[in-house]
Amino acid sequence: MPIRQLSETMINQIAAGEVIERPASVVKELVENALDAGASRVEIVTAGGGLSLIRVTDDGSGIPERELALAVARHCTSKLSDDIHDIRSLGFRGEALPSIGSVARLSIRSRTAAGDSAAEIGIEGGRVSAVKPAAANRGTTVEVRDLFFATPARLKFMKGERAESSATSDVVKRIAIAFPAVRFTLAGSDRSTLELPATGDTPEGRLARVAQVMGKDFPDNAIPIDAVRDGVHLAGHVSIPSYTRANALQQYAYVNGRPVRDKLIAGAIRGAFADVLPRDRHAVTVLFLSLDPATVDVNVHPAKADVRFRDPGLVRGLIVGAIREALAGAGIRAATTGAAGMMAAFRPGAAPYSHPGPANGHRSYEAAYRASGSSGFDHGSNLARSPQRPLDMSYGEAMPRPNGFAENDQAAFETGPLASADARAGTAEPAEALLGMALGAARAQVHENYIVAQTRDSLVIVDQHAAHERLVYEALKNALNSRAVPSQMLLLPEIVDLPEEDAERLAMHSDTLAKFGLGLERFGPGAVAVRETPSMLGETNVQQLVRDLADEIADNDTVETLKERLDKIAATMACHGSVRSGRLLKAEEMNALLRQMEATPGSGTCNHGRPTYIELKLADIERLFGRR
Repeated sequence: MPIRQLSETMINQIAAGEVIERPASVVKELVENALDAGASRVEIVTAGGGLSLIRVTDDGSGIPERELALAVARHCTSKLSDDIHDIRSLGFRGEALPSIGSVARLSIRSRTAAGDSAAEIGIEGGRVSAVKPAAANRGTTVEVRDLFFATPARLKFMKGERAESSATSDVVKRIAIAFPAVRFTLAGSDRSTLELPATGDTPEGRLARVAQVMGKDFPDNAIPIDAVRDGVHLAGHVSIPSYTRANALQQYAYVNGRPVRDKLIAGAIRGAFADVLPRDRHAVTVLFLSLDPATVDVNVHPAKADVRFRDPGLVRGLIVGAIREALAGAGIRAATTGAAGMMAAFRPGAAPYSHPGPANGHRSYEAAYRASGSSGFDHGSNLARSPQRPLDMSYGEAMPRPNGFAENDQAAFETGPLASADARAGTAEPAEALLGMALGAARAQVHENYIVAQTRDSLVIVDQHAAHERLVYEALKNALNSRAVPSQMLLLPEIVDLPEEDAERLAMHSDTLAKFGLGLERFGPGAVAVRETPSMLGETNVQQLVRDLADEIADNDTVETLKERLDKIAATMACHGSVRSGRLLKAEEMNALLRQMEATPGSGTCNHGRPTYIELKLADIERLFGRR
């Protein structure tokens, strides 16, 4: 077949295949055009999941009548200067409108502030109609009907109406977070109306917009981020470690106001939370990167969803460092959703209480039940044999049991082996200073694993094993970071063959690797010789370790793989070296553990990402009992 020039319609349809993937892609392009026009109000209406109808109306600057024909011509734009590296708008290619018009029925009606009337132009399957007068307010209305009617094969790849509507909602929410001063409305016969009133372009307004999109729980469980390094500014909010999601869909990232899904940013977020989240849980984040447009390339993806940084190591290091510093400075905080779950479990009628015998085979239940007897609490020989007696227990002869529930019976509850308590922190009231601490004063130990503490306005339940595991882990990490990691000399150097560029990268990072106990050097072209490995790793696959490091340096210009392996070993050591479940603690030990938790960053979760404590406010307890 001879080489020939493609028709304009065919060229636009090919471009549409790259830019217009689904109805949500159309909404994204049209909303970005509205925002570039300075709109303060954007209204979107859809039908049939966006395949039947998409209408976007804004109150922006509008398009002059004489420029309407250019607006639907390929590669015509008002947003780009002569410097392709100085891109300060969301759109810049001039491809969206002609691409949409080549596969759908498109009409544009617009009026400028200085115009006496509006004008309208239409495109149907690539055929442009003449500009004609129209009636409209200031701004622009773009209407897209019968999407992909000109390329029916694309319709076979569309998902159901509900899925397409959901994708459109996600696009609008993602854009809306970056523009809190703009009012967004998304409505239609195929969805419930989404209204996002303008909140203002202030720190409070931006957080209020985030709450509109992500839910009112997020601000209560978020930590602010604000950091600058070498001209790159990072701002936003990240969730505390105990507030997570099952997927990464609620991780929002923006580069100079542009929503992006960038693997470098996603990887940096994972790295920052690696120590505090389980592998199957994801942090909730809203991060804004601001930097010189010349240092980031936004023209590397047809839909502008990916970007490329001139210095990826700088950006990754800033994100990881800023998040970890914020987590460390936030102190100890429990997710508010934990209290909500506890309240739901405690609601009357949810789980009727009965105690005819041992509840579930747990040794605390069994011992306490045997100690109490089936008819009540007996202070005779059973008490002396019970391993669950309180710390302040005094022994004496069995007490008489009057018929009524008299003072002696109440005293039995005060000092007897309660069925749910393994140890009490003493009968004396805790010091006022302890009640004012974040985790309060220890009051009891239940089921040989959970510390019950009291603050001035809440009840705190601590998992002693998980909490101490985190404390030991942080101590081990500090020891690793404060000095060079001990290394072991190999009897014979391990020669690892690599591509020349990988060997060169490893050699450039040899000093950093040496701090982590890995000693290597160049060994001729395309190879490195490993002479020392970290002692903590024991017998390890040196070849695989070096190749993994080479891959990471190529991707992110970091050596985090080795550090993560060492941290993983430290986490395993911490798990086996911490206070075990089933150990009875004295009052001083419980309070000491609480004070260490308050002083240790990240102690709200254990090494595996599980929460170390749950807090229930006094107001919530009063609601459970109908006092509020």
